[in-house]
Order: sequence, then structure tokens, then C-alpha cells
Amino acid sequence: MKLTLHEVGKVVGAKNDVTIYEDFVLNKIEFDSRLIESGDLFLPLKGARDGHDFIETAFEKGATATFSEKEVTQPHILVEDCLKAFQDLAAYYLKKTQVQVIAVTGSNGKTTTKDMIHDVLATTFKTYKTQGNYNNEIGLPYTVLHMPDETEKIVLEMGQDHMGDIHLLSRLAQPSIGVVTLIGEAHLEFFGSRDKIAEGKMQIADGMATGSPLIVPADEIIRPYMPTGLEVVRFGDNAELTITDLSEAKDSLTFKTNFLRLAITLPVPGKYNATNAMIAAYVGKLLDVSEENIVSALANLKLTRNRTEWKKAGNGADILSDVYNANPTAMKLILETFSAIPANAGGKKIAVLADMKELGEESVALHSQMILSLNPDVLDSVIFYGEDIAELAQLASQMFPIGHVYYFKKTADEDQFDHMLTKIKEILSPTDQILLKGSNSMNLAKVVEALEK
Repeated sequence: MKLTLHEVGKVVGAKNDVTIYEDFVLNKIEFDSRLIESGDLFLPLKGARDGHDFIETAFEKGATATFSEKEVTQPHILVEDCLKAFQDLAAYYLKKTQVQVIAVTGSNGKTTTKDMIHDVLATTFKTYKTQGNYNNEIGLPYTVLHMPDETEKIVLEMGQDHMGDIHLLSRLAQPSIGVVTLIGEAHLEFFGSRDKIAEGKMQIADGMATGSPLIVPADEIIRPYMPTGLEVVRFGDNAELTITDLSEAKDSLTFKTNFLRLAITLPVPGKYNATNAMIAAYVGKLLDVSEENIVSALANLKLTRNRTEWKKAGNGADILSDVYNANPTAMKLILETFSAIPANAGGKKIAVLADMKELGEESVALHSQMILSLNPDVLDSVIFYGEDIAELAQLASQMFPIGHVYYFKKTADEDQFDHMLTKIKEILSPTDQILLKGSNSMNLAKVVEALEK
């Protein structure tokens, strides 16, 4: 982070005279006092605990200065709002470094697409990306201010929990290329309708300059929110970007696009990943990455942990783990993929499905709609875990043979997680394939870990 103390004070409009302190280049900025190292700037944010309570600790760890919303005895930059100062500083730093920003949002696939775009661009440019899930009003500026020196391109993931989140992040980052992967039902509890989710996602355009490319799904729901003045490029059936000749295997897929000469092979399953890769390839093409580099990067892809991936159970069974998050669109897509993959010789296909969170008043109904994605001719057994998923379990029990549907509660009064795990181990044979899908808070990752052992 090439910023000096006096420079930071000027950028954020410090309310005190920062020039009374020695000017020096700051090492980095941290809001967690445990991560402070010598020469750092501390950022005391207000959360479950007030970060101001840790200013002294930060200096003991080696901080040279701190932001603060009140006068303190240590060298400090006095501001009205530490978070806003943090965001203003990140916006300034992007302008100062002139790093090109590619922004990615969407209800599904944004992390995978971000990873793919990063890997494509990294073949040609010094590229950085959002780490982990640092995609909100704190994580995004943190990512910007922690990008390595000499970064040329930065791929920023933008998440939304409430209306206006994407507007704030886009105005801060001012992307030169914007991507919306999909409009689904994530955080429906806070938005009320899919239309409102679409409106929120399309705010990615709010910080983009006239003429900038915005890549969006060919989904009619976004039409009322389509921005003017941008170069809108749609993907999907009968759109500007399309997929052809898709061939899907258990742990890979191959396809062609209408804008590249070479075919693309991915080392991951799921035809929805072909769409994500097509977007990444198109961003690469926009930025003059060669076709050979695009194809090579996608063929050697390394995705963020806990996204869709095949693992091995201790007894030899194949595990398709997709346990980071869930909403109806994502669950439908992974069930479609799992059902299409040929079963192992002599093996069964088992699905473990847990509650999808933050779906609001329609949660039970949205869970129940998943019955259309459960095929008794393909799936041998289905295990349900949660509360809102109970009605879906009841519907499935009427479709599947007796003894092939299991339901385990997770309510405020009762959690049958251990019983579920026991049942899974009991029915899982070495030649089977098992899919696990649910929201992160349902702890299916623990099931995966237990099966791997």
C-alpha cells in the first residue's frame, strides 16, 4: 500500500492536524488488531465490539497510527466515520494506481466467475482478486488496499444483502467492466421479490463510465433495470454470447462459444460452470488476452474452496460437495448436473439436501418446488435435513419407494444431525455417488469431512 500518513489524512479530510506527526509510508491497514504488524495503520470499526477498545492493543503490536472517531493519545487520523473514511481511501487508491477494475455480482456463480476471470487475466497481466468472501462494504475496500504493488487488473466480487449494497460498491470501485452472472433468489428474505433482487444487482452499473461493457444474463426480469449509456452484452440462448457443443463428464466439461475459435475444457462439473467460463473468456477477449492463454487458464482452473467439487469418501464413494451456500436456482442446477452424470457401475446415487436460508415468507413453498428436480428413476435415496425442507421431504416420500426418503429435523428445539450422519454412513456403499447441497449454516461441510475420514 503506497500511501503516507499525511496523504491519508488529506484524502479522508482528517479533523485533526495530522502533520504534527512524522510523515512515513504506511505498511498496510488492518481492522483486526490481531493482524497488526510494525508500520500498520489501524482501523477501529464498530461491530459486535467497538474497535476503539483495541487501539492500545494495536499500538502494542506495532501500529504506527490509527483512524479514530474520538481524540486519543496515540498518533491518529480523526474522522467522523471510520468505515466511510476507509471506503473513501480505497476509492482514492484505485484512482491513484489506475488499476483497471472488473466487477462481478450475481445470485449464483459470482465467486467462481471471479476466480475464472482472474486466472484468465493473470496469464497476461499482474492480476489480483477478492480473497474469500471479502465482497461487502468492508471486504471490498480491504481488498483494494491490500492488492500487491504493480497490480494492473483487479477482479472485485460484489455481494448484496440489502438494496443499495451494490450501488455503494460500484460507486466506490467504478468498474470498467461489469458482470452479472445470474438473478436468483439469494437473500429473498431481505428483498421481497426476485424483481427487487434484479434491481439491486443491476446497480453494478451505477459506478460505470459511459460506453463500458456490462455483461448480463438474457433474463427478461432485468429489462426494466437495464442501464442506458453502457455497452450491454447478454449471454444465454439467442443472445450475443452463446455456448455450443457442450459435452459434460463426471469431473469435467468441454464446449465452444460463438466468439472463440478454440474449444474450452474445464476441470469441474456442471454446465452452469460453462456459462461462468464463457463470461471469463469474453472478459479475456475484451482485454486482448490470446485465445491460447484463455483456454489454458480455464483448463488449469483452481477454484475457491467449498464450491462444487468432487471428493472421495473414506470407503471409496464419490462425494459431490456443494455446501457453501444454497438457493432454489443453485439447488436445481446442481441436482440437474448430478442426475445427468452416469452412475458408477453397481453404485447408487444419493442426494443430501438441507435448508436454504434467507428465502423469507415463501421459503417452504420454494423448498417444495425442488420436487420437480428429484427423479426417482435416477436418484436411489434422498436425505432431507432442516425445518423448511420438511414439506419437500413429505412430497418426496410419496414419489420414491418406501425406505428411500429420510427426513431429519433441525429446529430450535431439536437437531438430528448425528442421526442423519449415522444414516448416511449406513447406506453409503463404496461404488456410490453422493451429492450434498445446503446453506453454509446447515453444516453439511461437517458431513463431507466425516465421510472423507
